[in-house]
Amino acid sequence: MPGHYVHHIDPIIVTLAGVHLWWYGLSYALGFLNAHFFLRRNRDRLGLSLADVYELSFLLAAGVLVGGRGLVVFRHEWLFYRDHVGLIPAIWLGGLATHGLILGGFAGVTLFCVLRNRPFRPIFDALAIPAAFILGCGRIGNFIDGQIVGSVTTLPWGVQFPDAEGFRHPVVLYDGLKNFLIIPILWSVQRRGVPPGRIGSLFVLLYAALRIPIDLLREYPISFLFLPAGQTFNVLMAMTGLALLVKNIWWTALATGSLTRDAASTARLVIASRFAFAVLVLVALSIPSDATRDIPGRYGHRHAGLSYSRMYPQIGTEPQMVSQAASRR
Repeated sequence: MPGHYVHHIDPIIVTLAGVHLWWYGLSYALGFLNAHFFLRRNRDRLGLSLADVYELSFLLAAGVLVGGRGLVVFRHEWLFYRDHVGLIPAIWLGGLATHGLILGGFAGVTLFCVLRNRPFRPIFDALAIPAAFILGCGRIGNFIDGQIVGSVTTLPWGVQFPDAEGFRHPVVLYDGLKNFLIIPILWSVQRRGVPPGRIGSLFVLLYAALRIPIDLLREYPISFLFLPAGQTFNVLMAMTGLALLVKNIWWTALATGSLTRDAASTARLVIASRFAFAVLVLVALSIPSDATRDIPGRYGHRHAGLSYSRMYPQIGTEPQMVSQAASRR
């Protein structure tokens, strides 16, 4: 059909020592680095030391990966993972849920603030814009992956995805654009000098509320609480964001102190946190998709030479499809 796009992007950047590095994973690696450098540029304003920046960057990245993985394993694809417990850490097979990413990142930041006795709301606000950027990059990775599709459309920008019939709405590009457009909104509000916590609360509300109409065009393989799984989490997240925003209007800021460290312990922490953060950035490059995949079976026709191995075992029917069939019973 003239004007439509046929998706045939190779999802793999390069293979090193038998490990595939993916464009999808690169989107997360770049997002983590963006958040880290944002924190470094603004650390004086936030009252953070260099050691704090590396520790927070590590806990944020770890929270994102653990949270995204946890929602996939223990909710979306549990029917598979309860019989394949050994594959739970196998993030290189895919499986990160967006709402889990956000919840995990929130938990990582909260843990840092508790451990280091830092005020939560200013850091929550500071990371809202990098979070929107990370999620926007992630949606570009989703598009390259080609596994999240929208409903059939006759619009000229419809996309023929590799494993779907007909031309579809590129819903991940819609959502990615929405995430990027949240950034100037947050910047505009930030320049008005709003109280701590306002920017972060607004981000949670806008992210979820604006995603609801976009997800009406998406084909969800699984459901939760009588709604498509993503829509259920969208509604809950939007309600949470609204509640936080309303509370912030009357919430009086409380001053908190911070813990100090001696020079030797600070130097050791910088080295350890820098190494741990670098490891997570490299691990992110190995993530192929938002759901667990049979790598050679799913991507073999788009990247020549893929084969099964101990690292990439044959899965057969993919876990998401198993969950979809079970939800229809």
